[in-house]
Amino acid sequence: MACPYFFPKERSFTIGWQFPRRLPLGAGFCGTCRAGAEESFPDEVTLRDLCNLGHARGCSRMPGERRADSIRFAIAKDEDDRIVLQYVFDREHAPAGAGEVAFEFSTQRWLSTLDDACAQRQAECYLQIYLERRMKNRAIG
Repeated sequence: MACPYFFPKERSFTIGWQFPRRLPLGAGFCGTCRAGAEESFPDEVTLRDLCNLGHARGCSRMPGERRADSIRFAIAKDEDDRIVLQYVFDREHAPAGAGEVAFEFSTQRWLSTLDDACAQRQAECYLQIYLERRMKNRAIG
């Protein structure tokens, strides 16, 4: 479950996660924090321990009044031309909103999107990593 204020920019291969494939977005990412009035650039420790992992109550930038503490994604459907992702916002370890977004391969576009830029970008990153793994698995099998 990633922090809902984390806007991932690119995959990180330099931050030392013990099991990067088990991270909420499927890999570790560098990016920015959009929790405050201005976008900030978290240091490596914050990215590793808070931004990519959510439930970042220890983060000084986490607003007291917020919709969620974290967001998580899962593949709901993987069909021929379409993938549907489920998402759940968590607040104090309980669901605080959920839904689905869908991506269509033939048009290379999202059929539905999240209204939050950070959450939508996280969905894009999650899908990217999922597709990389799916292609590898198909090549092996």
